[in-house]
Amino acid sequence: MSVMKEFREFAVKGNVIDLAVGVIIGAAFGKIVDSLVADIIMPIVGLVFGKLDFSNLYVVLGTAPAGVANNLADLKKAGVPVLAYGNFITIAVNFLILAFIIFMMVKQVNRLRKKEEAAPAVAAPPEDIALLREIRDSLKRP
Repeated sequence: MSVMKEFREFAVKGNVIDLAVGVIIGAAFGKIVDSLVADIIMPIVGLVFGKLDFSNLYVVLGTAPAGVANNLADLKKAGVPVLAYGNFITIAVNFLILAFIIFMMVKQVNRLRKKEEAAPAVAAPPEDIALLREIRDSLKRP
């Protein structure tokens, strides 16, 4: 069997397509969480801690050349080594929120699965019982 044929069989399996859909939805969901953290949560946290802007928290590790503004973007553009721990805080909060949301989703799915498993399934009667019931019902008719 050629490698291309094996790859084609692998690629058209349902699991691979499900995985691709999951990755695409996950990427879009990640953008939503990024926006939630950057646009809603971090401004509130910054307000509580004295209007801090976490994205601009940094420590300059080198010497900035003359004429370079003392802000993160300009220092990075000038190639000055900068420890941007504020960006790390933002990404860590993103991760925690995303992990919590995924945990809640998995918890809900597991709860729904338990409900399905706990509900007793009405089993169809064996074929001989079904036939006997049909005969009984047909005998009852006038």
